[in-house]
Amino acid sequence: MQTILGAGGSISIELAKSLKYFTDDIRLVGRNPKKVNETDQLFPADLTAPEQVFKAVAGSEIVYLTVGLEYSAKVWQKQWPPLMQNVIDACIANNAKLVFFDNVYSIGGDFVKHITEETPIYPTSKKGEVRAQVDLLLLDKMKAGKIKAIIARAPDFYGVDIDKSILMSLIYKNLAAGKKAQWMFNAKVKHSYIYTRDAGAATALLGNTPDAYNQIWNLPTDRRSMNAEQWIDLFSKEMGKRNEYKLISGWMVRLLGVFIPFLKELFEMRYQFDRDYFFDSIKFEKYFKYQPTKYQDGVKEIVQKLATKK
Repeated sequence: MQTILGAGGSISIELAKSLKYFTDDIRLVGRNPKKVNETDQLFPADLTAPEQVFKAVAGSEIVYLTVGLEYSAKVWQKQWPPLMQNVIDACIANNAKLVFFDNVYSIGGDFVKHITEETPIYPTSKKGEVRAQVDLLLLDKMKAGKIKAIIARAPDFYGVDIDKSILMSLIYKNLAAGKKAQWMFNAKVKHSYIYTRDAGAATALLGNTPDAYNQIWNLPTDRRSMNAEQWIDLFSKEMGKRNEYKLISGWMVRLLGVFIPFLKELFEMRYQFDRDYFFDSIKFEKYFKYQPTKYQDGVKEIVQKLATKK
């Protein structure tokens, strides 16, 4: 049994699609899970409840933690540490391996200019401090030999899910509505993004590779990172739209944050958008001989897929 905790999100859907190449015994766990593959087993659960975590993990060989909590520092502070502890305890009790799909919030400041698996954990935000706490909790258990686990890191993503991706929401969504694209803080600095299909496929591959455990892995991401102006140009050309955008400055993000909770939460993460942000996945690419999706190919595929949904 391979179990996904946090089913229903963009990454978990792509993960479930990829896991079918390794097993037909897949359990999807979430508040309202829906089948991705015909043979998926659905397990409704509230993962903030310890007893439900243990029931969800029971009988699993590999557990994938892909939970996406509300984008709030207060929620993260309250829910992430106990959630991670409960998942670790449940995996240990069931002798299950754990693959934690992680972001890079625990890495802050100028360290984002070149992120490798060796980059030090150095949070510079409240949400980053929470991610550092849960990362270190899992790493300590791994080093102590208590659990076989993987931390699979990913940068921000892009894919057909418009509402969960800043890139898709600010650029694609606005262009599709006949509006100017938008960006925040600085549109001239480069930023790495991972294609959701690569994220899911790589996480499934890691989970089913015994030698990959007890390590941190940066998931495969195109090395030719672009700045927001280049992303807007790429999308506008593929969509046949005018290449225009409106920049939301840092002070404007802070002001709007008074009225828009998401922007209030995003302001402390501005260090990810006001300087170059490069996510280096060469370790994964070399080990698995994996070629990440080129940004141009990803955008073309996304635009075509979303066009068929209209």
